Amino acid sequence: MKRSFKSLFSFFSESWAELKKVRWPNRKELTNYTLIVLGTIAVVAIYFWVLDIGISAVIEAII
Repeated sequence: MKRSFKSLFSFFSESWAELKKVRWPNRKELTNYTLIVLGTIAVVAIYFWVLDIGISAVIEAII
């Protein structure tokens, strides 16, 4: 039981040490990354929407 608490404490202390090494983005970088992600999601959504319409039209033509 003692070993379990020691390893748990060790895990959290090592995790905290790693988080201190992280370089967090500033506000401008975060805004740019967010816009890139939202733009990519929009492009992929439109692509699949057009693909769905196309496949639906082909299936309707077959039936």
